[in-house]
Parts: sequence; C-alpha cells; structure tokens
Amino acid sequence: MLKTAHDMVMEAKKSIRECPINEAPAAVTAPNALLIDVREPDEYRQGHIAGAINIPRGMLEFRISNEPGLQELDRPIVIYCKTSGRAALSAVALQQMGFTRVISLAGGFDAWLAAGNPVTQPKDIAYD
Repeated sequence: MLKTAHDMVMEAKKSIRECPINEAPAAVTAPNALLIDVREPDEYRQGHIAGAINIPRGMLEFRISNEPGLQELDRPIVIYCKTSGRAALSAVALQQMGFTRVISLAGGFDAWLAAGNPVTQPKDIAYD
C-alpha cells in the first residue's frame, strides 16, 4: 500500500513539537531563534515572516550541512511553510540531524496571516 504525502506528514507530526499560532509571535522573536521558511522562493517573495531565512524544503539538509553558521544544535529553530506539512517533514529531518530545539508553526504561514500577524516582502530591485 502506498504511503501518501499526507500519511508522512501525519506521522511526522507525531514526533515533533508544533507551536500554536497564539504562541507564534513570541517563538519567532525569542532570543537567538532561527526562523526558517521552507517554502519555495516565489512563495517567500510574495510575503514572509520578518526575520525568516528562505531555505526550500528540498535544499534544507544540504544548506544546513554546508553553512557552519546554521549548525548550532541547541539553538531554537522555528520552521514554517504554507500550511505546516513541509515544515513537519523538515522538523523531523532537522531532529534526525541532531537539532534539539526545533518547533513547527502549527497551521503555517496561512495561520500566521489569518491571525493578523505582520508580513514582510523583499523590496524589488531598482535598475535605475
């Protein structure tokens, strides 16, 4: 029987910590917290949580492995995507890599927006 992406996400959510949306603003601004947006770059450019770095889900393990500044295993990490599926899978991967303080934003970016929290967008490049 095929294990679907939904099955994998539901399984992942059993082994990670999810941050409820009402606790999210405190989590993303916690001292030394690393905020990672695992959506695709075009999603990130349309709006993201201030301070988030964009590391698409498919590149997460590779980028973390190649950037010493991202390898502090006990640093708090808050990870999010659009609705929380990719973030859950990403949180499991980070835990498998040895990170000990990983949380996934419950409901993802959509829940962040629905709660009325602020969003930022990168400025367009001016070629003047």
